[in-house]
Amino acid sequence: MEDLIKKRINKSINIKQVLLQDKNLIKITNNIVDLCIKTIKSNNKILFCGNGGSAADAQHLAAELSGRFYINRKPINAEALHVNSSYITAVGNDFSFNDIYSRALQAKGIKGDVLIGLSTSGNSKNILSAFKIAKKMNITTVGFTGNSDNKLSKKSDFLIAIPSDETPRIQECHMLIGHIICELIESNLFS
Repeated sequence: MEDLIKKRINKSINIKQVLLQDKNLIKITNNIVDLCIKTIKSNNKILFCGNGGSAADAQHLAAELSGRFYINRKPINAEALHVNSSYITAVGNDFSFNDIYSRALQAKGIKGDVLIGLSTSGNSKNILSAFKIAKKMNITTVGFTGNSDNKLSKKSDFLIAIPSDETPRIQECHMLIGHIICELIESNLFS
């Protein structure tokens, strides 16, 4: 078991080393931070969506912004679109699970908002549907995926594509980049 533990830690370190050397990813991450700062300064909001573990990550990142990260400060307008379980089950039952985020976006989103969708496969139908609605509403889209050969990569205005096919490694990197984005948003708005 110890060998497996070391192997998994090493895989995580290795993928993060690849990210560290990826100048394009660093630039895109910086551009996303700039976009989010502009969005908040314009009194717009940052919305998140994901499924399963990515839903938990989306909710976690929204909480970092709407609560606090390092600094005790006023809240940033950020929300995960799936936190109302009655809504999710009603829309899933009455319409389709593929509609849960697009309908929530139509209700809560406005022009100038940012929608961040987390999907390790990049092929989640409900997130793709939300990104399609976002385009119509002039909401900027940010995709967090695994390897960039997926449908979400083609629908995202900004893309964080983790070069891996392993869901746990992708999610670990999504949280790393997500935490960096939260830290930089907070420090730029409130330092």
